[in-house]
Amino acid sequence: MKPVDLRLYGIIDPERTGGRDPVELVRQAVAGGATLIQYRDKQAEGRRFVELARALKTVLDGTGVPLLINDRVDVALAARADGVHLGQDDMHPIDARNLLGPDAIIGLTLKTPEQAGAMTQMPVDYGCIGGVFTTVSKNNPSPPIGLDGLRTVLTRAKHAYRGPIGAIAGIDRSNAQAVIEAGADGIAVISALFMAPDPQAEAQKLRHMVDQSLTLRSISS
Repeated sequence: MKPVDLRLYGIIDPERTGGRDPVELVRQAVAGGATLIQYRDKQAEGRRFVELARALKTVLDGTGVPLLINDRVDVALAARADGVHLGQDDMHPIDARNLLGPDAIIGLTLKTPEQAGAMTQMPVDYGCIGGVFTTVSKNNPSPPIGLDGLRTVLTRAKHAYRGPIGAIAGIDRSNAQAVIEAGADGIAVISALFMAPDPQAEAQKLRHMVDQSLTLRSISS
């Protein structure tokens, strides 16, 4: 298991950029303190997907911030990304690990306590619980689990697994502190970061909020 910093996990989706250049938005987000970037694109065909993934990898080179690809192990391989994030219906993490090798970062979406408990047998480096709140960034047929649901899944995950666990969906400055207080190790953000007028400034504010909340949590525990 590799160390993964989930504190401010930016997910760039070309559909959620306000028509702006995804590569430049990612550069700004990382300058503001994003610790991990995922490229998610449900519309792009293979060649375009790989081209943009390579451009994102280039802008991240030298920053220490890894690039993950949502769902597509083939794109991660072609673009030489640092890993993938997988949903429960995507390629099994064991198969992804066999293809990507021991040094890749593999993340997994968690929606239920049962899925969290199954992580004990998964070759993954982090989990991300969602959706916590209502979001417009993804068509999610399941209702949001809220903070109570987040705590329930987190409890099961941390009994089954020693790696970091983040949270996703509808998270912004209005609720980030509550998510960290509930036990998450970081927040995954899409619109709150990449639809913001100034992604660098927004990243700085979110990162400060997360860092402060984690410090307070460690003091009180």
